[in-house]
Amino acid sequence: MNDALVAMRAILAFGAVLAVLTAFIWALRRGSLRLSRFAPKGAVSVETAMSLGERRSLAIIAVEGRRMLIGLTPAAISLITDLGPAPLKQAEAERR
Repeated sequence: MNDALVAMRAILAFGAVLAVLTAFIWALRRGSLRLSRFAPKGAVSVETAMSLGERRSLAIIAVEGRRMLIGLTPAAISLITDLGPAPLKQAEAERR
């Protein structure tokens, strides 16, 4: 009897851990939970990227306050255009 109770507790605890882990992974994939705000800010960041198929893509990157559109292929990285300074965030724009 006692062994059955211990086994049942272990199975329930394992199920609870799996449920919490599943919810955490679901929230990360959905975008509800963002851990990137805890990461250190670097000098270069990728704002957005778009695949063009067959290992080719376009990306907007920010480097020291300036934004650039670049093209990426397996053999090269090309600057397409300089987009100028990064746009002000809404809070910063309202303060000015």
